[in-house]
Amino acid sequence: MSNAILDAARDLGPAIAARSSEIESNGTLPLDVVDAIRPSQAFRLYVPTELNGPAATAWEGLEVIEEYAYHDGSTGWCVAISATSSLMATYLAEPWASEIFADPRSITGGFAAPMGAAVPVDGGLEVTGRWQWGSGTRHCTWVGGGCRVVGPDGKPSPRDDGLAFPYAFFDLDDVEFLDTWDVAGLGGTGSVDYEVTRAFVPEDRWVQIGFDPPRRENPFARFSFYGLLALGIAATAAGIGRRAVDELVLLAESKRPQGSSRPLRDRSTIQADVAMAEAKLRAAWGLVADTVGSAWETALAGDDLADEQRRLLRLAATHTTQTASEVAEAAYKAAGGAAVYRTSPIQRCLRDAMVATQHAMVAPRTFELAGRMRLGLETDTRQL
Repeated sequence: MSNAILDAARDLGPAIAARSSEIESNGTLPLDVVDAIRPSQAFRLYVPTELNGPAATAWEGLEVIEEYAYHDGSTGWCVAISATSSLMATYLAEPWASEIFADPRSITGGFAAPMGAAVPVDGGLEVTGRWQWGSGTRHCTWVGGGCRVVGPDGKPSPRDDGLAFPYAFFDLDDVEFLDTWDVAGLGGTGSVDYEVTRAFVPEDRWVQIGFDPPRRENPFARFSFYGLLALGIAATAAGIGRRAVDELVLLAESKRPQGSSRPLRDRSTIQADVAMAEAKLRAAWGLVADTVGSAWETALAGDDLADEQRRLLRLAATHTTQTASEVAEAAYKAAGGAAVYRTSPIQRCLRDAMVATQHAMVAPRTFELAGRMRLGLETDTRQL
C-alpha cells in the first residue's frame, strides 16, 4: 500500500473534526461521513489483495486508525473495528469470502463473544442471539456475531466435524438493532445491542477465530488476530491522546488564568505537563511500532509468531491504551475550567479515552496475561 489511505485520512480529518459534536449527538457515524471515508478502503484495511484489498501492512493500518481517531475518537473507533473485522477475509471460505469482502464498498463488524445459540440444520446453522458492543454495525454491509453450537435442548453440542464456536455472518435483513447506546464517551460509534432470531446462516459463512486455519496465504495468516484487534483499539486511543495534547498546547497560547495577565503556557507547571504527556505518548506509540514491526517481519518471512512476540503485541496495546487515557486526563486537568465545557475538545478526548480503556482486549486486567508469561507461570495463550 502506498500512503494514499493515510493521506485520505489526513485530508478528510479536519472536516470530520468539525462535526465531532454532531457525530456524538447522532449516536452513530452519519452516512455521508461513512461514504466520504469508504472510497479510501480504510474500513477494509486488512482484506488481502486477492479479494481486492488495499495491501496495507499491520503498521500502515494502525497509522490510518490513529489519524482518524486524532480528528474524532468515534470515527477512529469505527474504522478500527471494521478494519480488524476485515482480518477474517483471510480465514473465510469461498464463495463467502468473495461475497462479503471483495466488494470495495464492503464494511464488516460485530461482536465475537459467543452470545448466540447456533443449531445445526440442513445446509448450515440457525442462529438466535443478542450481542452488545455492535460498533459501527448500522453502516455495515455484513454484521457478524460469535455463537456456540448447541443441540435441540439448548446445551453446548459441537457438530461431528468439531464446529463449536463459529463467528457467523448474518444477512442485514435478519438483524435488529436496539437503541441501547447512551454512554459517557465514544458516543458516535453506534455500539448498540443487536439481535437475530432463527437466522439461517449457510454452510461455511462463518469463521472459528483462533481455531480455523487460514484459507489464504499472506502475512496476516501468521500474525496475531487478537493482537491486531487489541492494537486497533490502542491506535484509536493514541490518536485521541495526541489530539488532547495538541488541544492543550493551543489553549495554552491564549488562555489567561483568572487573575493573571500571562498566558497559561508561561507557567512552568504547564510546560512540564505538556512535555511529560508528549514523552509518555510517544514512548508508548514507539513501543507499538517496534513490536508490530518485528512481528510483521517474522510473518512476512513465512514464519508463525512466537508466543513472546504475541505477548509483546498485547502488552504494547494495553500499555498504549492506558497511557493515552492518562495523557488525556493530564491535559484535562492542566486546561482548568475551560475544559469542562462541552465545546472543549479536551473534555471529549478525556471521555473517549476513558471509554477506550474498558475494551476487553486492552482493559487494565489484560496486563495480568503479559505479566504471568513474563514471570514464567503457566498461561493459556490461546487468546494471544
